[in-house]
Amino acid sequence: MRTSKSSPAHGNIAVDLRPFLVEFNDSRRWVLVRHETVAASSDENARSASGVATKDVVIDDETGVSVRVFLPVDAAAAGRRLPLVVYVHGGAFCTGSASARMFHDYAESLSARAAVVVVSVDYRLAPAHPVPAAYDDAWAALRWAASRRRRRRLSDDAWVGDYADRSCVFLAGESVGANIVHNVALRAGAAIRNTGEMFDDDIDIEGMILLQPYFWGTERLPCETPGAASWRTRDPPPMLLPERIDALWPYVTAGAAANNGDPRIDPPAEAIASLPCRRALVSVATEDVLRGRGRRYATALRGGAWAARRR
Repeated sequence: MRTSKSSPAHGNIAVDLRPFLVEFNDSRRWVLVRHETVAASSDENARSASGVATKDVVIDDETGVSVRVFLPVDAAAAGRRLPLVVYVHGGAFCTGSASARMFHDYAESLSARAAVVVVSVDYRLAPAHPVPAAYDDAWAALRWAASRRRRRRLSDDAWVGDYADRSCVFLAGESVGANIVHNVALRAGAAIRNTGEMFDDDIDIEGMILLQPYFWGTERLPCETPGAASWRTRDPPPMLLPERIDALWPYVTAGAAANNGDPRIDPPAEAIASLPCRRALVSVATEDVLRGRGRRYATALRGGAWAARRR
């Protein structure tokens, strides 16, 4: 990932989301993050350095949304189906892709080291496609990957159909990708409760993995206040400061939502309690501005009805 070293004139800035992008008063947009991309290697029999083959699959002809599938090349020799991980990349809802090197390398490493099939979602980006487009695309990817081919015909892909264990599904994402995972898990839980048949009977969401999750609100937590924040004087500075995070949600929702009380970024206890997965991992970074929100989310998981159902 490369970022621009020059700085725009502050007086002309309408939206400041550095280090991701800056939008000017005349609606010009300066994307600061430039991701090196990696081509997929579609030959299942060609062993890469990591032992993982990759390919891109369009899952929705109407939207053009695609996924990148990562398959350990020795999957056939494993003698069993492999767990399925639906992975959602970060990037403030407005940068990144499944082919970006940093996200590709992570998914490839995960597939190799954990012996799993990874489906990385190449969701549409804001502001051209405001939220909830990213949620809808990740939901479509989950249904495509997790629904059984013989009944739903959402995925006729041989790699997923032949090697993935659709009864052992995990959702994983970092930063805004973790936020997307949370909201997609809620949608899956609601679909199962309301219809009883959104997924086949033997399909279950085993767990979700949230890495440095993006949650936010108007009330400042202690770690987000200037007096308690050592990150303001840190070199290099943090990826995002609170005042810039304040601008993110209204921007990526095209002004349709605010930071105050939106359950998609400030989930209430009852929403967390309704998550359908059996296991959850929440990871926060010590110097991340978002760490307080992630810790609060984890506390709600451990101390609420979600954990009580699993004791």
